[in-house]
Amino acid sequence: MRTSTLPLALVLLLAGGGAPPAYRFAAVKSTVIVTHAAVERRAAAGDTAHAGDQVRTGWFGRATIEAPVHAARFEILPGTRVLLGGPDPGVILLVQRGRLKAFFDALSGRDERIVATPGALLGVRGTRYAVEVRADGSATLAVFEGGVEVRPSDPAFPTTLVATGELCRFGPREAPQRRPLPPGVTEERWRGGIDARSTAGSPRNPESGSASRGKSSPPPISRPRHGGPGG
Repeated sequence: MRTSTLPLALVLLLAGGGAPPAYRFAAVKSTVIVTHAAVERRAAAGDTAHAGDQVRTGWFGRATIEAPVHAARFEILPGTRVLLGGPDPGVILLVQRGRLKAFFDALSGRDERIVATPGALLGVRGTRYAVEVRADGSATLAVFEGGVEVRPSDPAFPTTLVATGELCRFGPREAPQRRPLPPGVTEERWRGGIDARSTAGSPRNPESGSASRGKSSPPPISRPRHGGPGG
């Protein structure tokens, strides 16, 4: 796939393609709008969605969207717009702008799960990370568990492995720059920003609410019993 054809996008692909995945809203907070066939509706926990639907979170909105057949979960943070599916085979999620956290449970077999940004492909297996894509296509990746291989779209830039506890900045015109996460930045307290700085302890920090205190791991992703797409 040619990432240069995707405008300011974050795309999740599965090698080998397959049937379009189903999506399920595991949790919804405040205003989350789903647009299906040009008709808008407010999302609620338990709703399903389909490839081609757009999901938009409001200023205080957030949603947890599962793709069970791929053992993947995405926490869509406030002020974010994503497209479920896309024009290319195998596309699971296209982030048009904003922030998300991604959780990948281990999968048997050799299916590779890849996230594509305007500046690089991110290869993962059993990984937990957060990423923010800016309006200019630059991105910040914070890895909390596992490892992420950053494969720049510009062949002049080196492929970089980002390990647990590391941060990486990259973009269409910026080679990956890897360094340790700043002190205090954790999965629960990450709130984005180009340097992924934490404001831990601030009452206004949406990442430090009571729902996340004392919880380091969300529940396992539920999978369909018969191996088909969830929904």
